[in-house]
Amino acid sequence: MGRRIEKAVVLGAGTMGSRIAAHFANAGLPCVLLDILPPNLPSDAPPAERAKIVRAGLEAAKKSRPAAFFTASLADKIAIGNFEDDLGRCAEADWIIEVVAENLEIKRRLLARVAQFRKPGAIVTTNTSGLPVQLIAESMSEEFQQHWAGTHFFNPPRYLKLVEVIPGPRTSSEVVSALGEFCDRRLGKGVVIAKDTPNFIANRIGTYSMLNALRLMDTLGMTVEEVDACTGPAVGWPKSATFRTADIVGLDVLVHVVKNIYETAPNDESRERYKVPAMVEEMVKRGWLGDKTGQGFYKKVRGEGEKEILALDVKTMEYRPRQKAKFASLEMGKAIEDTHERLRALVGPLLEGQKGDKAQQFIWGGLSEMCLYAARRVPEISDSVVDVDRAMRWGFGWELGPFEMMDAIGVKAFATQVQKEGRAIAPVIEKVLASGRKGFYESEKGAATVFDICTGGTKKVEEPRGVIILKSLKEAGREIEKNSGASLIDLGDGVVCCEFHAKMNAIGADLIAMMHKGLKRLETDFDAMVIANQAVNFSVGANLMLVLVAAQEQEWDELHMAVKQFQNVNLAIKYAPKPVVAAPQGMALGGGCEVSLHAAKIQAAAEAYIGLVETGVGLIPGGGGTKEMLIRANEHAAGGEDLDLFHALKPVFEGIAMAKVGTSAEECRELGYLRREDGVSINRDRLVADAKEAALALARGGYKRPAANWQEGAQATQIKVLGEEFLAGAKLVIHMMVRGGYASEYDAHVGRKLANILAGGPLTASQTVSEQYVLDLEREAFVSLCGEKKTQERIAHTLKTGKPLRN
Repeated sequence: MGRRIEKAVVLGAGTMGSRIAAHFANAGLPCVLLDILPPNLPSDAPPAERAKIVRAGLEAAKKSRPAAFFTASLADKIAIGNFEDDLGRCAEADWIIEVVAENLEIKRRLLARVAQFRKPGAIVTTNTSGLPVQLIAESMSEEFQQHWAGTHFFNPPRYLKLVEVIPGPRTSSEVVSALGEFCDRRLGKGVVIAKDTPNFIANRIGTYSMLNALRLMDTLGMTVEEVDACTGPAVGWPKSATFRTADIVGLDVLVHVVKNIYETAPNDESRERYKVPAMVEEMVKRGWLGDKTGQGFYKKVRGEGEKEILALDVKTMEYRPRQKAKFASLEMGKAIEDTHERLRALVGPLLEGQKGDKAQQFIWGGLSEMCLYAARRVPEISDSVVDVDRAMRWGFGWELGPFEMMDAIGVKAFATQVQKEGRAIAPVIEKVLASGRKGFYESEKGAATVFDICTGGTKKVEEPRGVIILKSLKEAGREIEKNSGASLIDLGDGVVCCEFHAKMNAIGADLIAMMHKGLKRLETDFDAMVIANQAVNFSVGANLMLVLVAAQEQEWDELHMAVKQFQNVNLAIKYAPKPVVAAPQGMALGGGCEVSLHAAKIQAAAEAYIGLVETGVGLIPGGGGTKEMLIRANEHAAGGEDLDLFHALKPVFEGIAMAKVGTSAEECRELGYLRREDGVSINRDRLVADAKEAALALARGGYKRPAANWQEGAQATQIKVLGEEFLAGAKLVIHMMVRGGYASEYDAHVGRKLANILAGGPLTASQTVSEQYVLDLEREAFVSLCGEKKTQERIAHTLKTGKPLRN
């Protein structure tokens, strides 16, 4: 990167400003957060009083859920101050980002003051979501405007991938490039270039879609729950769907955005749709703004023991118990895993002249109107259909953007049905059909092309430099082995990747077999191996259904064998002749965590949620996870930190017994699942490429095989255990947890089994044991717990509900 951004100043400590500052801290970027002085403050007020507003903003960020910081300690990277005393600190910044109230004059006055301190060449941006970027800085100097742009983050900034970069008329291309590169590589963002039009790309289309859902709800006489059932995972949208999303965002914010578009987009042919519905006006009038006021389209009330969620009856404007939406089409859709296929199945009957049920009518009406609107907005809001699709995927969490949706349905079939209904199709759709293409996107041998709306021709879909897409490699013929659960892919440069692609990437025989095949190919054909995939989750653990069936059938020998096979493949990973790097992202739970723990190195996504969670279903980690954490406790005790093994084991025991999961890679490091030398990729799109580079670095650095083979390694590696000394302490902890109501009697039973393994058994004195010895203890405990009725009840409950059972 030519330009270096080493320090930032954030102006405005409200919800967005404080959370943007938090994410800068997550990225390791020192940051100064400033805001106004409290009103009516005496001139001799102490500094703490003068920083009251900014401190409140930072404290709110520290307490926010979901967490704004990767770990609580990162808040220390943020210095605070106020606009009167500390605006001079802008002189230190390479990037100054303004996040104050959405008022043109307030922003202009603040920028004029910032200009007095800003060093030449420093980038200044606004996080406005609706004001014209050009107007905010039009009175500033030429040099200022060359370094000026919009950078629209989405809330919450840590979790939503999108940043819309909006150049002004004088913004230099070097500044646009520098912002894009920094947001991608340091902040982990997906960057799209948006034009300076009302509400840019994502909010323009997303707001239209939400208003259209409200209109269709009224037309079809549907409930809040029915609309959310039609606009959630059924169509590849988040579980928050339409109205839960509105409650999270806030109805006051929604009204502001709607009114802004109505006022600033006079030439939008759908402008009259941007009128706040009477029902929403009434809700705002009553103060029903969503989560911030405790009620919106949904309301949480304290029921018997736990909170009950009520839903708004839009006809009576009263709350009532939530009712499950029941549509045959949506039930049918649940059986279809692929979103492209599911969309075709849901709208297909309407394209064939059938009426469909109410859900299908809603889905077709909502999606077709949204897609037509998006098609009419190009090239007004963007010159790239790829950027429009990415904006909706990254900013709203959709699996497919509008142009990808039309492709999934079939552009020709889509256009035919729209015209049959008397609606006009957008010029860009006509151009695609006239070009002879089947859709906006086409892919051949891993190379994707897209329709170029500016030229009417075709151009390559560009991924950021250095990003590896496993699907594209497979389409390009780089898949060298495959079964129903996993594949081996040649990443190039002598690196092979074992990719999981089973349902939820649950560990089963197919995945174990492919890992063994990968390790065999590693010995003869490759220099390094990566275990990675690009699903939502790395792996949710063992296939619990198979475990439950085997336990209910009392197939103890088969269970012993299955656990031993998993232990053996993990040992083979650990003692491979060449380096193996695991690259977990999303959830890496139970067995997924155990695979990672055995790798020579972990390269984790920043948003990796790693944990040994087996106790939640009445089991203990049986694939070597308990053993690896015991080894790490030994490393910790020997690390010169004046920590004995007993005290190093205590947090390991508590973490596994309480099924603790790290909520970020850095928290996973604190829990011991990542070692100090393990890497983190803040942009998960770069995770596979980063893992490949980490594997190559190990190979080129003279990687030494830990043992001649895994059988020898399992016997030769010696682990210190404490026996009864640790068991006694662990049993006391268990007793106190039961007495305090933190654990049930059965939790205590499982906890004692776990403690026995970490202690190395009931030994009278500390001694060293082999890895195989500890693995045998793990396996015996795992299989014996499978035979317990309460464990079987817990597994069955988790499979049915997705939640653990306390029994």
